[in-house]
Amino acid sequence: MKYLLYIRSACLLALLSGMACAEEINRPDLPLPAQVESALSHHLLVLNATNELKMEHANRRKWNSGPYEFNLRAGTGQRNVIGTGQNLKEWDVALERPLRLFNKVGIDEDIGAASVARAEYALGDARHEAGRTLLHLWFAWQREQVQTDLWQQQVDLLKQQAQMTEKRVKAGDAPRLELNQAQAVVAQAGVSLHQAQLRAQLAGNDLTQQFPAIRLPEKRPFATPQAVEHDFAFWKLRVLEDNHELGMVQAQSRVQQLLAQRSRADQLPDPTVGVRYAYESGGSEKVTGVYLSVPFSFGKRSAAAEGAAQQATIAADQEAFVKRRLEGDIYAVHTQAASSFATWQQAHEAALAMRSNAELVAKAYSLGESSLSDSLSARRFALESSLVENLAQLDSNEARYRLLLDAHQLWPLDEHAEEKNQ
Repeated sequence: MKYLLYIRSACLLALLSGMACAEEINRPDLPLPAQVESALSHHLLVLNATNELKMEHANRRKWNSGPYEFNLRAGTGQRNVIGTGQNLKEWDVALERPLRLFNKVGIDEDIGAASVARAEYALGDARHEAGRTLLHLWFAWQREQVQTDLWQQQVDLLKQQAQMTEKRVKAGDAPRLELNQAQAVVAQAGVSLHQAQLRAQLAGNDLTQQFPAIRLPEKRPFATPQAVEHDFAFWKLRVLEDNHELGMVQAQSRVQQLLAQRSRADQLPDPTVGVRYAYESGGSEKVTGVYLSVPFSFGKRSAAAEGAAQQATIAADQEAFVKRRLEGDIYAVHTQAASSFATWQQAHEAALAMRSNAELVAKAYSLGESSLSDSLSARRFALESSLVENLAQLDSNEARYRLLLDAHQLWPLDEHAEEKNQ
């Protein structure tokens, strides 16, 4: 029996490992998952949110313990009895403490718990925002790297074109002017290549400065775009059902409601109970007693309750506003992902035709059946179409990944940070 359980466990682990490997293979144009996890965990936004969560845990303990402490009062005096000349020493001591009413204790505990929940959502939202930044900078670097690679290919092809022209000039099949033209085009392409290399270097530096854990690959990764599955209603439900920003404003609204409830409860002041001992008349009188004091408010507490109620109303309105804005963002991201895939398909077909045409014109030029200008123009059109194709490919992948990121299907965003950092 144990052996069968062992076989089943091994098969399950193998299946999960295979699924994980397949998931990683399907996304070869993204950084490695371990790098992403480290990059997100050490981003400044996430570190600040983690510290805020720790602070809210401390505040929760403060809410649970209450705002009051024991107070020790002591005094001394001297009684002068007129007519007798007696000077009698007297002193008294008292220990007192305000007492929270029972209903306020429960509200304070709820406020502490709601504040921690808000901070947990804020931590998830910080990881989400860091993930968006990482995704944006990663594809920004890829766009610059695409242009570098294409210009490098263009320089190599133009150099071959120039060498072919030089052979034809030596053979007397072409004028010297064509060689000068071919060499000038090579030089111009070299300038564009150096500019693209500089932009790629700056984009890569921007990425690694914000996310030092990310290692840029030597060769630009590539992945064929995929169509977005399911309709807008599906993605709207998936994004909203576990949205950190929405959860954060909902938790904030809950905190404000509890604070308003606490202010209403505080209109009934908390009493102060004390125990007093007095040594009077030089010790001939000793007094032991208990006293109770209750403050009276003349409008301050009711005004505070009204202000807290307005704050709760503002927080509820903010929740509705954020939800409507998120719905608009989801629609924009989904539409962009679907549209960019169709754009890439058209750009891909156009680029294939342009590259095929450039090869035919170049072959015709080598056979003396076409002019150098026609060949250079075909090369330029092929470069432009390839650039459009590659940028469309990156736009499609980034838009789809952004949709997956917002739906929590790309990278883990619900890290139990309070357990790791306590």
